[in-house]
Amino acid sequence: MPKRRIARTAPPFLVLCATVVATLAVSAPANGAGGRTEITLSAEPGELDLIPLPCFPSTIQATMTNTGPEPRFADMTLTAEEPLSLSRDIFSSYLPATNPDQPVSATVEVRADRDTPPGTYDVLLEQGRQRLSVPVHVRQIPPKGPGDNLAWGEEAFASSTHGNFSVCGGVDGNTNQAQWDTHTGWNDGTPAVFPDTYGVRLPEERHVDEVETLTLDSASYPASRFGLRDWDVQVLDDGQWQTVAEVRGNTSGLVTTRFEPTTAEAVRLLIHNSNDARYSRVMELEVSGG
Repeated sequence: MPKRRIARTAPPFLVLCATVVATLAVSAPANGAGGRTEITLSAEPGELDLIPLPCFPSTIQATMTNTGPEPRFADMTLTAEEPLSLSRDIFSSYLPATNPDQPVSATVEVRADRDTPPGTYDVLLEQGRQRLSVPVHVRQIPPKGPGDNLAWGEEAFASSTHGNFSVCGGVDGNTNQAQWDTHTGWNDGTPAVFPDTYGVRLPEERHVDEVETLTLDSASYPASRFGLRDWDVQVLDDGQWQTVAEVRGNTSGLVTTRFEPTTAEAVRLLIHNSNDARYSRVMELEVSGG
């Protein structure tokens, strides 16, 4: 597997079914005067591909649409076939009447433990007597050998995280700066307070000798003004954090640090300052070794 190819391209499994939408419409008795009320259940995508890594949950947009003449409240229940798990098991909402239809949606994360056998499992959406099944195809975890990005998809952690971001944003393999703060990247949640930390736990001890740090660096937000400036690269070995490299006065969007091979259970950045002296911003953290 070429070095860091995993981290440079978005996983193809995750976008395979992005345009598929599953829909089910069933008539139900009206809860007001005048005829019948119809609620449409839909899910986008209509089926999922899932790599069972800690920072690679897949998501469903679960939607209810009231196409009848009367507004109503509705509860959608969500259940997952074991061993899958969901971020929520109920979605309750007020549904406006038609003219025009006003769909109401909720984002639902679907996760699987890393030892989940590959196969197809179902997530079931129900509202009253209506049912909609979303197949979830759990894939094999791609092997990570020498030179590959060991951080890709693994369990990320941070001292704090700003509300617009996910702690997993810095290990998701997405380095597209245009998607900063909407789909990828990590930003700490304590302005002008340092140090900050951002790191990743490895599933097992590995020998590591290189860390690549990508910080915010776009035409609108150049690294020289908004990127990380001063930080230490640290590894966790036998329960103790050890500094293996230091970076000071950085103005670049990408910094590669190399050091003597060392055993690591986890890798983190101990961030002392940024170029705007307000926030720590990591686009992607990549770790490799033998």
